[in-house]
Amino acid sequence: MERIKKGDTVVVIAGKDKGKRGKVLRILKDQQRVVVERVMMVKRHTKSQKDQKGGIIEKEGTLHISNVMPLDPGSDKPTRVKVKVDGDRRHRVGRSGTVIEAAK
Repeated sequence: MERIKKGDTVVVIAGKDKGKRGKVLRILKDQQRVVVERVMMVKRHTKSQKDQKGGIIEKEGTLHISNVMPLDPGSDKPTRVKVKVDGDRRHRVGRSGTVIEAAK
């Protein structure tokens, strides 16, 4: 079970955007990286396309998955995640004991 899922609210714990919070937009499993909303903004120079005007656009870059921690809904602080087995179901649980659910 993944510790971080798409839709989770995470806190950046290292790098130039340390302390920022955002929602996970995408997870790149093979590269172990995540794309977080409005974090690690980079500029891309694009040419004009048929449906899109060219220029310099700003979009989210990727962060290594070890540089983000999920937000504990109980304490509103970054937390480590443990997996709790309840019968045949598995839940991600923060330090405060509350279940971390990904917002869809």
